[in-house]
Amino acid sequence: MSDGTWAVHASLDVSYRVAETDDVLSPENDALARAARTAPGDRRLVVVDETVLADRSGEITGYFRARGVTPTVLALPGGEQTKVLASVERIAEAADSVALSRRDPIVAIGGGVLTDMVGLAAGLYRRGTPYVRIPTTLIGLVDAAVGVKTAVNFHGHKNRLGSFHAASDTLLDRRFLRTLSTRHITNGLAEIVKMGVIADVELFDLLDTHAERLVDGRLDGPEGRRVIRLAVGSMLAELEPNLWEHDLRRAVDFGHTFSPALEMAAQPGMLHGEAVSVDMALSCALAVGQGLQTADEALRVLALLRRVGLPVRHEHCTVPFLLAALQEATRHRGGEQNLPLPIGIGKCFFAAGVTEAELRRASALLHRLLDGTGAVA
Repeated sequence: MSDGTWAVHASLDVSYRVAETDDVLSPENDALARAARTAPGDRRLVVVDETVLADRSGEITGYFRARGVTPTVLALPGGEQTKVLASVERIAEAADSVALSRRDPIVAIGGGVLTDMVGLAAGLYRRGTPYVRIPTTLIGLVDAAVGVKTAVNFHGHKNRLGSFHAASDTLLDRRFLRTLSTRHITNGLAEIVKMGVIADVELFDLLDTHAERLVDGRLDGPEGRRVIRLAVGSMLAELEPNLWEHDLRRAVDFGHTFSPALEMAAQPGMLHGEAVSVDMALSCALAVGQGLQTADEALRVLALLRRVGLPVRHEHCTVPFLLAALQEATRHRGGEQNLPLPIGIGKCFFAAGVTEAELRRASALLHRLLDGTGAVA
């Protein structure tokens, strides 16, 4: 430009693959080797949740060595307390120790906390290094490991520091679920219920029909496979048109307005999905108050959450706490509340201008619904 001003326009082309596979660490399964682009003589950094490594150490190292690849394994603890920048630095230091090139994928094997941290480290390392995710928890399979967001907690806030950096491949192996505790199954089911309530009636009905069997069987069998496929498909359908969150009205934020503050305030005792469940319960009460959902529809959601073992209220959720959480969510959403509320079951509405009085009424209504005293008014 003649006035010394230049305008630069560029676009970022992103493609990545999410694929089901069985026995991903079996020597006969080449899916991970293809995703990690291994060849004899290569070295790879493999970051593993320490609990997973305790059970699978031999399988992990054996898989790579069978292909002539030298794995450097970094074990990290899971849990929100470890989801900090110091962990990201440890991953970067390990990448340096392996002398990774800019095209050598890092392999992440673990839950959503670990895959988030590895994704952030990969995005920062050499300004962008590929990585492969193998989620080992239900919440990782259906939520944390299928999008492009990476993050760590900072300054007492959930996921305050983060970036968008897509894994080249995410390999979903349901067999990891067989060794999960019941609590971690229910933790992941919160994100599946979320997608059913705001996007997929078939998914909600499947959950409603088979809730106890899905928990007891750790989503094994045809119903479990169908539930996971619908949940992942619904999640990706919502994410794909808006990967970079240019539009801050996001249906997948249902259950994520009050829960970030609750999850951090209730540490170390509360899991992510448990906080999301409490948020969804309150959001359903708000939806009833706004005429978007009937009391019977809200009760179906609340009953399902309870049947799979999730909490639907918490002592921290006073009206002042909820108001502060809503204000923080509003800042995160660019100054607009964009509060996702269900329309019946299977659709979503974005509320604006929710007041302290509405929060008070919704909180009171939720208690009446849960305690069986009924009245909506």
